[in-house]
Amino acid sequence: MKQYLVEGMSCAACQTRVEKAVSKLEGVDSCAVSLLTNSMGVEGNANPKDVIEAVKNAGYSASLKDAEDSSEESSVSSDEQMLEDHETPKLKKRLLYSLGFLLVLMYISMGHNMLNWPVPAFLNHNHLGLTLTQMILSLIIMVINRKFFISGFQSVMHGAPNMDTLVALGSSVSFLWSVYVFFLMTVQITNSVSNMELMPLYHNQLYFESAAMILVFITIGKMLEAMSKGRTTNALKSLMRLAPKKATVLKDGVEQVVDIAQVQAGDIFIVKPGESIPVDGLIISGDSAVNESALTGESVPVDKVVDDTISAGTMNISGYLQAKATQVGKDTTLSKIIQMVSDAAATKAPIAKIADQISSVFVPAVILIAFVVMIGWLLTGASFVYALERAISVLVISCPCALGLATPVAIMVGNGIGFQHGILFKTSEALEEMGKMNVIALDKTGTITTGQPVVKDIYPVEGVDTRELLQYAYSIESKSEHPFAKAIIEKAMDEKIDLYESMDFKTLVGSGLEAKVNGHHMHAGSNTFIKTIVEVPEELQKIADEAASLGKTPLFFEHDGKLMGIITAADTIKEDSSLAISRLKKMGMEVVMLTGDNQRTAEAIAKVAGVDRVVAGVKPDGKEAVIAQLQLDGKVAMVGDGINDAPALTRADIGIAIGAGTDVAIDSADIVLSNSTLVDVVRAVRLSRATLKNVKENLFWAFIYNIICIPLAAGLLHVSMNPMYGAAAMALSSVTVCLNALRLNMFQIDDERHDKAIRKRKEEKKMEKTIKIEGMMCEHCERTVKGALESVDGVTSANVSRDDKQAVVTLEKDVADEVLKKAVEDKDYTVVSITK
Repeated sequence: MKQYLVEGMSCAACQTRVEKAVSKLEGVDSCAVSLLTNSMGVEGNANPKDVIEAVKNAGYSASLKDAEDSSEESSVSSDEQMLEDHETPKLKKRLLYSLGFLLVLMYISMGHNMLNWPVPAFLNHNHLGLTLTQMILSLIIMVINRKFFISGFQSVMHGAPNMDTLVALGSSVSFLWSVYVFFLMTVQITNSVSNMELMPLYHNQLYFESAAMILVFITIGKMLEAMSKGRTTNALKSLMRLAPKKATVLKDGVEQVVDIAQVQAGDIFIVKPGESIPVDGLIISGDSAVNESALTGESVPVDKVVDDTISAGTMNISGYLQAKATQVGKDTTLSKIIQMVSDAAATKAPIAKIADQISSVFVPAVILIAFVVMIGWLLTGASFVYALERAISVLVISCPCALGLATPVAIMVGNGIGFQHGILFKTSEALEEMGKMNVIALDKTGTITTGQPVVKDIYPVEGVDTRELLQYAYSIESKSEHPFAKAIIEKAMDEKIDLYESMDFKTLVGSGLEAKVNGHHMHAGSNTFIKTIVEVPEELQKIADEAASLGKTPLFFEHDGKLMGIITAADTIKEDSSLAISRLKKMGMEVVMLTGDNQRTAEAIAKVAGVDRVVAGVKPDGKEAVIAQLQLDGKVAMVGDGINDAPALTRADIGIAIGAGTDVAIDSADIVLSNSTLVDVVRAVRLSRATLKNVKENLFWAFIYNIICIPLAAGLLHVSMNPMYGAAAMALSSVTVCLNALRLNMFQIDDERHDKAIRKRKEEKKMEKTIKIEGMMCEHCERTVKGALESVDGVTSANVSRDDKQAVVTLEKDVADEVLKKAVEDKDYTVVSITK
């Protein structure tokens, strides 16, 4: 995804205008514009110059974020530039100047005329002079706030009127009508009309203060909105501030302080107590406690020793460390997290499309409504002044901004809360959809369990003691790389057992080992393997069977044709896995465990963990097919950590990678958990539901505001609203939406009261079609075909594989083969066949 900074947008209509302009370009797969961060994310291979030109032609300006410099410092500063609040200082300055002149204007129009406050002698009882003074003051305020008029009328010229158009029209019409009345007054003066006779015109038909007040109220609202929007991005800003600007490197034995951009992979750098770690590295000397809370959300410092990894942005607490730089610039963990959060801000949640569709026609519709209202009142016999006042009120009270901000402000706050707890949502869609999942599929090893087996029991045969069995087992397993071998080695080392010399070590087909240990010919392996060498007594066989039924793996050992005994080992369930699974079930989700273990072992682990269902005997390449089958029951989230989980993570509606997993799994996921705990899956669900609820509240108030206020301003509820009050209401609506989103910051993510089950969505029996396609060569091709098919009415999802040269589409209604074929071939790929 390429990100751009966009300037000149003032409301949701502007956002929609930019999206439409860029989406039309050849090579653009998708485009998402964020009014909140003034950013745009573009997927595809379109030329950045063409994208910038399209934005310019739409009436705005754009620049490619981080166009040339790829250093970490440049990347972070570019992100900070994107989020920096440039608007509030400008708006504050405008507001202060405007208020100064407005106070004088209101003193004359309200204080003098209504309360008989004193004015200079040359203006006293001089209605023409007072009117001229009001006109000059309001004109000054209009010049100060000329941005509304420039933006509003420019957008009309580009065929996309926006919120500024409504403000500019409302203020302009009020001002021009008052100027017209002023000229009527001058004509009457020339006809020797007295001051008393000018009173009706002066008091009832002048709207200079309304023309000015509209602009001031909207400016107040814009400033409060800008301040609120700035607070929603505080989490991301604080993350960016973690990136150190300097590093101490060791060159030729001398410590040198250099800019972070100058640090290269392989450099030796030094971190003293109390300093931030500048880049990712591997400790080569020293030990310390490191505070990683900035990246993981865990406040307890982690002990680090030689050969441990350290991450940029974390804090060295106590020791002096020397480390070798492994990842620098954009490749550091911190930079990747910043990029993930930044990308998420540049994407759009599905629920935002509702507001976008309305915003695209909102402003033209309001202008039309205002015109109809004025004509309607004239036809009913109302005065022109009254009809004009109603039309102006409709223009200035309507607020597309509240609609445009309803979703992004809540999404940004939700993303910030997630980051603070080590939960990284890579897209806004992931944050919205996580709470809607029906099934949570969990990979067993490394997800439910630690992935590190430990020795559970030792059963020597008669004549062999426990220590002797463990010593021989340790000696033969010491040359094996199997996880169970490591468990036995760790147990023996804990018991301080000496190692016998082993010779002629071999790994045998059939899960066995062979070696000469302490002069004895020895074998080790599974029950099936050992039975080919020595007879297993019935009593020991029962022990082995019982261990297997409890989820343990029995390992048999013999030497010189005599059985020595059994050692059982098992992968340990993480301390909080059972708790997390029970909470997911309480939320109304079905929890399924995927494992390659046999059914009996899998069921034993499942019983302890508390999952609803087990899918055992799953081969590494078979998890994707299992996820596809589970999707028949509803939306599926897959949690995994290994390379072999990547296809399943991609196939699932939401893929979740735990932070200790592989880069491949993390790249394939929609959500990344920094802390490798299933409790964070529960937190992600809670946060998703809370954020979606907040979005719906915002949309509700934005819709209700316009539904109530437009008829009110039109006078349909027998209320005559002054345009300046309409402007105040418009300003208040946007601020209210922002403040409601900020209320999310008080959300208690660990509060179990949020764990309410939602009714499972009843899935209709869906149809699938398999489309064989030629011409797909890369991931971009897959995304293009996927986007083309999912844009077809009736297609709920499309799973595209360039390796299999096919796309499997899920349909909610029958879609003709010709329609599917055209969607693919319009993107220059060849459809070979379509089958059900």
